[in-house]
Amino acid sequence: MALHDSEVQEIISVDPCHKFTWCLDACIRERNVDIKRSRELQGFLDNIEKGKEQVIGDLSMTLCDPYAVNFLAVSAIKILQHLINTEGLPRDNPILILLLRMLALGLSAWHIIDTQTFKEPKLDSQVVTKYLPALMSLMVDDQVRALHNKLPPDERESAITTIEHSGPPPDACEAYMRESPVCGVLAMYYTLHSAKLRDRGAILRILSILGSCKDGRAYEDPFLHALVGLLIQLPDEFQGEDFSTVLFDEFFFAGLEKDNVTRHLLKLLWYIHPKLPDTRIQTLMKALQPGTQHTESVHKLYEALQQKLHTQVEPAPVASEMEYLDSPLMSVPTPAPYHIA
Repeated sequence: MALHDSEVQEIISVDPCHKFTWCLDACIRERNVDIKRSRELQGFLDNIEKGKEQVIGDLSMTLCDPYAVNFLAVSAIKILQHLINTEGLPRDNPILILLLRMLALGLSAWHIIDTQTFKEPKLDSQVVTKYLPALMSLMVDDQVRALHNKLPPDERESAITTIEHSGPPPDACEAYMRESPVCGVLAMYYTLHSAKLRDRGAILRILSILGSCKDGRAYEDPFLHALVGLLIQLPDEFQGEDFSTVLFDEFFFAGLEKDNVTRHLLKLLWYIHPKLPDTRIQTLMKALQPGTQHTESVHKLYEALQQKLHTQVEPAPVASEMEYLDSPLMSVPTPAPYHIA
């Protein structure tokens, strides 16, 4: 937005996306979408003139920027939390609907450009009426568990809470994540939100279905980089077999055919391997052994990790009590100690 700040009229006066991009950039900088700006953004989307539909391609490329996607998804999760606290419905929040609409447009950018079909993708109404309530119920369970953990311990109540709020995610969550990129991205950002809160139960529940995201979106570099960075800060959790089973067996192993997934998992192991049992490390190293389809960087990282594990597992050689007497240096004469009379 430097052109806007510098008031370069020769460019901004002919750029059909200028006002939309400037407004979106202001929202990203302030990390907030207020009523006024939401109306400006929606008005621009609703009033694209006939014959100028190509501007949709420009808007989609603007909205697929990683910073824009991050802002839209994080803002949507915040609004869902607000609706939970106020007992509101997603369909009654116009700003949330606008955020999802822009997110859907941004996630469709490459399809729009490749096919030259300049038409805004329609947001499935069931994403709002069925998926979001299911995701909110998952979030409520996590909040109830977190609140319960702060209360004085009571074994009976604790068992009831665990049973009622720690079951598998609602079926609608996984079903819509398979069909809608918007649903998948929201689930991915809720995963990062749970990891930041160090909510073990929430991480396990959402990770168990995260691999179902449409087009393997959960295995893309930006998300895995953020997820691994957060998991590295939770080393003690890897001592639990249930945590390793969900994270490795159910999530990471499902995407191991991708070179970048192997690379990110190797990086994770580099930091958390001291907390893993030997059997788990052996299983992981066998599964992660790179082949001809992997890049050179993955091969080098695997070899470096293997060397690191070897040097830590193999104890340093210790000479036995009499072993030093076998040294050939023992037969070499030495001068007698010098004593001062």
